[in-house]
Amino acid sequence: MFSVWDVSSPEWGVPVEGVFCLSPAKACPLFYSVFGTLAIGKELPLNTALRLANATEAEKAAMGKIQDCYNEKGLDAKILDLIVMTTITTSKKCIYEAVDSLKETFHIAPLGR
Repeated sequence: MFSVWDVSSPEWGVPVEGVFCLSPAKACPLFYSVFGTLAIGKELPLNTALRLANATEAEKAAMGKIQDCYNEKGLDAKILDLIVMTTITTSKKCIYEAVDSLKETFHIAPLGR
């Protein structure tokens, strides 16, 4: 896994073919807010998102380095990562995990006869 957080933990996600898919409903908005602020390329929005995520100082430093890389590589790198994130998020496996997590979170029983 290449993430600052342990994405294999129940709070963050489940492994999916070498990357990760966020399964718990509560983690998705947090993840995408941090990911989005990386792409913006400004320190203040990233620090705000990381504060909301209760990130450690080491995690903040690591995310700052990732943001520096985004800024150095420019718009092309940001677009490529957006394509990768869209591909992961819309994969059948990820959608299944997200729906399954929502069912568990909201205690939704399957419809049946």
